[in-house]
Amino acid sequence: MSNKIYLGIDNGVSGSIAIVGNSITPRFIEIPTISEIDYQKKAKNRTRIDHAKLCDFLAEVKTNADCSGVEIKAFCERPMINPLRFDASISAARAMESLLIALESYHIPYEWCDSRKWQKEMLPSGLQGAPELKKASAVVGTRLFPKFEALIKKHKDADALLIAEYARKNNL
Repeated sequence: MSNKIYLGIDNGVSGSIAIVGNSITPRFIEIPTISEIDYQKKAKNRTRIDHAKLCDFLAEVKTNADCSGVEIKAFCERPMINPLRFDASISAARAMESLLIALESYHIPYEWCDSRKWQKEMLPSGLQGAPELKKASAVVGTRLFPKFEALIKKHKDADALLIAEYARKNNL
C-alpha cells in the first residue's frame, strides 16, 4: 500500500476539499469563501474563495506531509465552463485560478479529474442529472465516511471525499 495523501478537490465556491490516505485520519471541509459587494451597474454580492484561509489549510496539510515523509497529490475536478452560463463560468474560472495559485505556492502536485471518470467507479450506474448525482454522492459518502455525515448533509454532496477515495483506491 502506498504511503500517500490524496487531496480530492470539488472545485468552485460551493466546493469542498477532502484528504484521505492509508495512514492518516480523513478530513473534509468546505472550500473557504468570502462574500463581498460587487459593484457593476448595480450592487450585488459576489462569493469568491478566501485565498488566505485556503492557503492556511494547504500549508498545514503540506507541513504535516513533509514532517511525516509522506507524498501528497491533489486531484481537482475540472471546472464548469459554459458560455451559456457566463456568470457561473467566470466564478468557476476565478475559483480555479485561486486554487492553482495556492497549490503551486505550496508545491503540491495536482492533476485534473473528470467527474464522469470518478463517478463511474464511485457511484451507482444509471443516474441521470445533477440532482440524482448529488444525492448518490451524499449517500455513498456517508456510507464510506460516516464521521462526516453532518457536513455531507449540510454540503449536500461528498464529491471531494469520493474524488480523493477514487484516487486512493486506484493508487494514482
